[in-house]
Amino acid sequence: MSQGLRDAMQRWLEHMRALDAASDHTLTAYGTDLRDFLTFMQHHHGESLGVARIAAISAADMRAWMAHARGRGLSSRSLARALSSVKSFMRWLSDREGFDATAALSARSPKFQRKLPRPLAEEAARAMIGQVDLQAADPWVAARDAAVITLLYGCGLRISEALSLTGADAPLSDVLRIVGKGRKERLVPVLPAARTAVEVYRALCPWPLSDEAPLFRGKRGGALNARLIAKAMEQARMALGLPSSATPHAMRHSFATHLLSAGGDLRAIQELLGHASLSTTQVYTAVDQARLMEVYHAAHPRR
Repeated sequence: MSQGLRDAMQRWLEHMRALDAASDHTLTAYGTDLRDFLTFMQHHHGESLGVARIAAISAADMRAWMAHARGRGLSSRSLARALSSVKSFMRWLSDREGFDATAALSARSPKFQRKLPRPLAEEAARAMIGQVDLQAADPWVAARDAAVITLLYGCGLRISEALSLTGADAPLSDVLRIVGKGRKERLVPVLPAARTAVEVYRALCPWPLSDEAPLFRGKRGGALNARLIAKAMEQARMALGLPSSATPHAMRHSFATHLLSAGGDLRAIQELLGHASLSTTQVYTAVDQARLMEVYHAAHPRR
């Protein structure tokens, strides 16, 4: 791969970080997808790759790469993600280098069955918060973990959003201004239970919670790592006999599903979750219908 193409890759990743607010995990996945694609193209053509060669990629080249990826056992879902990464890079590069990337951009993504979110039942979600509040040896750590998980379930926050709160956000007001994916801002109502949980944690926290510092702290006073919340939930779900799908993100799924079950408006739920597209939120209607059918089949007298 030419140095010019390597530089282009790096600039594209920096662009994704700066303008699209992509996470480190997402950027790593983008980089891996693109390197695999370019490595294939280099072997496929038997020559060093430069920007000029990439600009000449044909529809046949794209089909060959996709067939190769499937032959290596890549699932339809993973291939669709890789193709999205490649298209994003090609679109960005063609804009800057002035070539026609239609051949790459017109490649059709493989169809796949979207996985449905796996929310907890309402009783299980409440039990999860209660269990986490009891299990840590240090009372302030138990209160911290319970406060974070209450925000995930009570406000529908992503774990990264909850951990991005600072001392300036507390005490929590009736509405939180959250900056989510793509730096998209949204206003999220805060339930009294969430405000109370955060206040209990603040009262017990041994570290000074200045306005500029993270609200949620680790045992040594630094910013709380999301993995610690995942581990707390892992311990709690084992104690409660819940499935491995009972993760921090499942609390956000539970928030959306339970709101929908209670008659919540899909557009309003979209805004609360910060989804850019309604189609992303609509997956929860399928979850709700699936749960309804489970109840129907379990309760029908002719079953």
